[in-house]
Amino acid sequence: MMPSTVIRHIAYDEVKKDLMIEFVSGLKYIYHGVPADVYVRFKAAGSKGVYFNRHIKDCYDYEKIEELPGLF
Repeated sequence: MMPSTVIRHIAYDEVKKDLMIEFVSGLKYIYHGVPADVYVRFKAAGSKGVYFNRHIKDCYDYEKIEELPGLF
């Protein structure tokens, strides 16, 4: 993954279609129902923050979590 000034880690659960994101601020979220192709394009995006704002934020249900489930 290319470095991002906004996003520290991303992971994806293909079975649940859950996208897990840890921001550099330390906040962690799971976005539900994210299609695999959105994750692939997010992972490849030159600017993770821009892609997130345009294609993920406010597009999927999400929840704030304390810990990412054993993925990092």
